[in-house]
Amino acid sequence: MAEDVQLNAVDLATELTIAWLGNQNNRAAAEDVPAFLRTMHATVIELANGAPDANAEEPAEAAPTEYVPAVSVRKSLGSKDHILSMIDGKPYKTLRRHLNTHGMTPEEYRARYNLKADYPMVAETYSEARRAMAKKIGLGSKGRQARASAAQAPGDAAKPAPRKRTKAAG
Repeated sequence: MAEDVQLNAVDLATELTIAWLGNQNNRAAAEDVPAFLRTMHATVIELANGAPDANAEEPAEAAPTEYVPAVSVRKSLGSKDHILSMIDGKPYKTLRRHLNTHGMTPEEYRARYNLKADYPMVAETYSEARRAMAKKIGLGSKGRQARASAAQAPGDAAKPAPRKRTKAAG
C-alpha cells in the first residue's frame, strides 16, 4: 500500500510540475525544474500521509514575495508607442486594464517593482493622441472661455445681469 501511495505521489507530482511549467505565465530556468519537482513530490507525500500543516496552528506572517520583473525599467519605457509590462513583458498602450486583470492598482504595481511615483501608466504617443482628440472636441474649454470673458469685461461685472422673461400662467 505504501508503495502504491509512493508511486501515485510521483505521478501526481510529475503531472503537477508539467502543468505548472506548461503555463505561459510561469518562467523557470531548466536548472530550477528538479528542485521544484522534489518540492512538489514532498508536498504531495505530506498531503497523502495526512501530516498536519505547520502553518495551520499558528498563522505566521509570510515572507514578502520578491517579484522578478520580466523586463528592466529602462526597457519597459524604451518605446514611445507602448510600455512593456514588468509582469509578462508584453507591450501595452495603457497598463491600467492589464493591471486590473492581475488584481492590481497602479500604486501596487509601482510598489511591487520599486518604481518611482511618476512612472507612466500610458504610452507617450497614446497620451498625445488622446490630448489632441480632447482639444479637438473642446474638452475643458468652458472654463477657459468663462475666465477669458470675465477678464475682457471687468466693468460689465458691476452691471446686474438681465432678467429672463417667463410666460405668465394664464
